[in-house]
Amino acid sequence: MQTEKVVEHIVKWLKDYLESNHQKGFVIGISGGIDSAVTSTLCAMTGYPLLNLEMPIHQEASQALRAKEHIAWLKNTFNSPIETLEVDLSTTFDHFVKALPQVDASDRVHLALANTRARLRMTTLYYFAGLNSYLVAGTGNKIEDFGVGFFTKYGDGGVDLSPIADLMKSEVYEIAAFLGIKTSIQKAKPTDGLFGDDRSDEDQLGANYDELEWAMKAVENGEQPDHFDDRQKEVYEIFTRLNKINQHKINPIPVCLIPSNIQ
Repeated sequence: MQTEKVVEHIVKWLKDYLESNHQKGFVIGISGGIDSAVTSTLCAMTGYPLLNLEMPIHQEASQALRAKEHIAWLKNTFNSPIETLEVDLSTTFDHFVKALPQVDASDRVHLALANTRARLRMTTLYYFAGLNSYLVAGTGNKIEDFGVGFFTKYGDGGVDLSPIADLMKSEVYEIAAFLGIKTSIQKAKPTDGLFGDDRSDEDQLGANYDELEWAMKAVENGEQPDHFDDRQKEVYEIFTRLNKINQHKINPIPVCLIPSNIQ
C-alpha cells in the first residue's frame, strides 16, 4: 500500500464529500482505539472543524485514558478547529436498563445491552451533528464492515460516511504508524468497549484481525479449506459463519419493490 497517497486520497475525499453536501465539519466518537484515532486524525487533516466526543458508559479506565491522550495529541498537532466534549452516558444507560422487563442474565441479554450502548452513542453523535451541521464520521474498517459484520446496526454502523471502510485492519495500523498515532494506541488490543470490561475483539470473535484478514482474502480468492491446517480451518469457519449470519448488516437495507402491474 502506498500509505502517503492513500492518506492524501482519504483526506481529499472527506473534504470533497463535506463540501458537496454543504456541511461544516465532522463529529466522531473517540474510544481510545486505533480506528477512531486514525479516522479522527484524517478528519483533522482536512482543516475543517472536528468535534471529538467521549461517551463513557461505565468505561474501562485505560480506554478512557488513551482517548484523552489522543485528543490532546490532535490539538497539539493540527491547526484546524478541534473541540472535545465528554458526555457520560452511564446514568442514561442505567435508567434504560431499569425500565426494561427483568429477565435472567444470558449471553443474548449481555449482547443486546452492549448493542444498546452503541446506539446511545450514535444518538448522541447525531444530536451534536444536528446542532453544528456536522457529518458523523464512521470508524469501521473493511474486516468489521464487510467481512464479519462486527458492528452494531444503527449503533457504530449508523454514520454519514466511512473513511476507512475499504482498509484492512493491517492497513489501518500502517496509516497509524505513518501519521504518528500514539504508541499506546497502536499497541493496545482492539476492543469495542461495549461490555464495561477489558474483553478484546478477539475474545468475542474467536480470531484476531490478522487471521480474519487472511480468511477474507482466502474466500475472495476462492481457496478451499481442504489444504488448510487445523487453525486455518477453524478461522475460515469463523469468518464464513459470521459473514453469512451478518449479511443483514453488511448489505444495504432491502426495499420491497412493487411490480408495476399491481400498482
